[in-house]
Amino acid sequence: MRAIDLFRFSLSTSQVYPDQDLKKKETTKDHFKARLIAISLSLSIGAMLMAAKFYAFHLTRSSAVFSDALESIINVVASAFALVSIVLAAKPPDKSHPYGHGKVEYFSAGFEGALIIIAAIGIFKSGLAHILRPQPLPNLTVGLYILLGAGMINLILGLILVRTGKRTHSLALTADGRHVLTDVITSAGVFLGLLLVHLTGLYRLDGTIACMVGFSILYTGIILVKKSSAGLMDRADPEFLKEISSLLEEHRKENWVGIHELRAFRSGSFVNVSLHLILPRNFTLAEAHSESEEVEAVIKGHFEGRANVLVHLDPCADPDCPVCRRYACEQRREKQSDPIPWNVETLIIQRPGAPPIWQK
Repeated sequence: MRAIDLFRFSLSTSQVYPDQDLKKKETTKDHFKARLIAISLSLSIGAMLMAAKFYAFHLTRSSAVFSDALESIINVVASAFALVSIVLAAKPPDKSHPYGHGKVEYFSAGFEGALIIIAAIGIFKSGLAHILRPQPLPNLTVGLYILLGAGMINLILGLILVRTGKRTHSLALTADGRHVLTDVITSAGVFLGLLLVHLTGLYRLDGTIACMVGFSILYTGIILVKKSSAGLMDRADPEFLKEISSLLEEHRKENWVGIHELRAFRSGSFVNVSLHLILPRNFTLAEAHSESEEVEAVIKGHFEGRANVLVHLDPCADPDCPVCRRYACEQRREKQSDPIPWNVETLIIQRPGAPPIWQK
């Protein structure tokens, strides 16, 4: 019966209880529907606003209005790309993509960021030309009304996209929403600047405003590219790891001696978590498996079923005794001390202490 003391085993648990599986499917379906409606709305409204802004440019011949209209092209193209990525990300895991297709959303965000940077270059070119060679702006009043209306519509649309993206954990949708909100800021700056041109007659301000818009959206594009790159490279997210660490600390049990090598990353709306769980070395295989399933259920419940969890089980060793919270333990070799809090710093490291007892 004590052979388990000398046997180190590992076990990955991937079983999902029927009720969890049903909840996961329902949540995924609802999220996909919400994303699809939101991005389709973004695409259709974006196309109409783009046409309106180019009409305003046709009327005014303003480089500042042109910069705003040019960014609208990026909005429409990016929304179309985001629509494709959302559809692909919703596909279930398959043999070729065992972790699903969620990372395509990072490509979408990166693509959108690159397009924004290209648009900024075009805006700089137009703005500098109008600074060096200022010219009168006809029909400016009509153009201002068009910009004001487009900006108000974009503000509502952007808020809806960001809210839906956060609620459904869609990076592509959130990125599209932030881009639309950036367009709102752009339109507001262009509107105020052209209003000043209309009141003062200083036509060089038209090109100056365009260049200021270019710097603003250039910054947004760089941020999106950096965020996309971090997601594709599975860069550690401190806030995400903190969320999981706090969750495990909240549900910490006496039998869970310790956790180490916590790893987690997002793949679209799903999360992937792996960790090593230390259990009493006199546990049977069935008892250890039950504990691992409980850890898995805690994480999956928190993320509403949108999680893949891998739990590697380690039997405890003598160096674990001081931090073990199991008071009645036949295997204890050292006195109990204050338990180590479970946080990001203590859970992501490799197993602390001396070599396991079975290697001595």
